[in-house]
Amino acid sequence: MNIKQIVKNSRTYFKSHETLEYKFRKENLNKLRLAINKYEPQLLESLKLDLGKNEHESYMTEIGVVLKELTYNEKRLKKLMKPKRVRTAVTDFPGSSFRYAEPFGVVLIISPWNYPVNLTLSPLIGALTAGNTAIIKPSEFSINTSKVIEEMILDTFEEKYVKVIQGGVETNQELLDQKFDYIFFTGSTNVGKIVMEKASKHLTPISLELGGKSPVIVDKNVNIQVAAKRITFGKYLNSGQTCIAPDYLYVHKDIKEEFISEMNKNIIEFYGEKPLESSIYGSIINQRHFNRLKNYLNDGTSIVGGTIDEENLRIAPTLLDSVEMSSLVMKEEIFGPILPIISYTEIDEVIDFIGSRPKPLALYLFTENAHIEKRVLSECQFGGGCINDTVMHIASEYLPFGGVGESGMGSYHGAKSFETFSHYKSILKKRTWFDLPVRYAPYSPVKKKLIKRFLK
Repeated sequence: MNIKQIVKNSRTYFKSHETLEYKFRKENLNKLRLAINKYEPQLLESLKLDLGKNEHESYMTEIGVVLKELTYNEKRLKKLMKPKRVRTAVTDFPGSSFRYAEPFGVVLIISPWNYPVNLTLSPLIGALTAGNTAIIKPSEFSINTSKVIEEMILDTFEEKYVKVIQGGVETNQELLDQKFDYIFFTGSTNVGKIVMEKASKHLTPISLELGGKSPVIVDKNVNIQVAAKRITFGKYLNSGQTCIAPDYLYVHKDIKEEFISEMNKNIIEFYGEKPLESSIYGSIINQRHFNRLKNYLNDGTSIVGGTIDEENLRIAPTLLDSVEMSSLVMKEEIFGPILPIISYTEIDEVIDFIGSRPKPLALYLFTENAHIEKRVLSECQFGGGCINDTVMHIASEYLPFGGVGESGMGSYHGAKSFETFSHYKSILKKRTWFDLPVRYAPYSPVKKKLIKRFLK
């Protein structure tokens, strides 16, 4: 496999201008839809093999959301492509102004293993909607799903248009040594730094969808039953291997015991008395991540869960109490089914703690107190989140998704995906039937007076 030649072929095809046409983009988005529907059984099976995902969860969080994203872009493609009229400054009379979207060119998409269908195909939809060609590097950890995606793409598109490249770290490094017109990376913060460094050598624009320790805050003025159920859902979805999963829980001391009891009820309701034997509860992706998560169990007291199944790489949904703030479980992103619980008295201590840490990808606040809501939204910096829910903001095509600081840069979903994979040319179109003389030499006091009036 000659990666340099693959990139060259993709660039040559982009320069043919075929991908620019509305009809071409529309047809290929429809091709992708047909392909996803055709390969749905294989994708569901591969997700089961890689992550132990049940079909309901796989469709809801992987295939269904991708199809919804496709529907949004297909319906709005013509409008998205249309030049956007903007106001024209008085200094540019007579004329008109607009922003003209053009694709970047050859796009590299590097996707992760935790949602290998969603986080590969969602950015691909944005790239193709915007008129780019794409090279995809899926994760080598979700090997079965990556193989199905490669087969599906090969069956659907010409390789010069969309190409999947498999491989590990060496393949990533070789790809990042090539010159791309845009790089879209989803993964860890540490690898994101490497991607950014490599991109800087070619001055390549990038999107980094990273992670971090996303807090959830539960005020005493909440519906405890609803809050506990929604946090249980968001935390243990995909066995906690979700970049926006609640990473630690601040709960008001007045309701802590009741809240823990309610979460325990929900865990049993979702996964049964023995979640390690549940047919709908997933597994950890590999032994290395399993060992890392197992060590976190020593950083506190398991008041719910804490049991493991090493043979099947499963860790039961766990609530961890008596956690030291200096422990590893409170420093590193957990990315698994372990939730440290910390009680608090005043919201100030929570806001101060969150502010002392890197900006998280998500934040979740459960409260009916408008003052606390306002304070958290205005004083805490984070990528996005929910009030009285968890993770569901990522499912909306009307809410751009992305991080800030160490949790990432750039955003996508819905119309924002088109914008992310497009460069907007700002165009001023002047008329010739009149030409303001004040900008031309020779200058005079009268012209200076007019210029001052125009530019105030």
